[in-house]
Amino acid sequence: MTTTANRTRTLQWAEINVGDEVSALEIPVTTTLIVAGAIASRDFMPVHHDRDYANKQGSPNLFMNILTTNGYCVRFLTDWAGPEAMVKKLSIRLGVPCFPDDPLRFTGSVTAKSEGTGGENFVEVTFTGCNSLGDHVSGTAILSLLDGPSSGGHA
Repeated sequence: MTTTANRTRTLQWAEINVGDEVSALEIPVTTTLIVAGAIASRDFMPVHHDRDYANKQGSPNLFMNILTTNGYCVRFLTDWAGPEAMVKKLSIRLGVPCFPDDPLRFTGSVTAKSEGTGGENFVEVTFTGCNSLGDHVSGTAILSLLDGPSSGGHA
């Protein structure tokens, strides 16, 4: 179950304050999700799609690859900020593995705001994606947001 829906209206920079919580997102992690993410990102390492191979490498199960994790980090951010928000910088650190049947829950908060030029302003979000083992991913992102009513997107 996802705990937030995709936002249809992009947040304006002026609406956001340092300390604001980002809407939580829970991803139901399945074997199919992990395998599909690996294949879609052209990561054919067997630990991401072959449980027996992963077991032989000492892992209790196959596990999510970093590119799939990266994609879910971006989804978490843009589901909160809206379709015209642009992730300008994403810095992540992996922690514990992400195995099937262990939901991944993203939480975060706004940690900084800065004014740019030409109507483009920035917010910094610090976040984590946790499962039952602990923090799977932690990171910081810089998002670009317009400071006024939507103008149809960024140039």
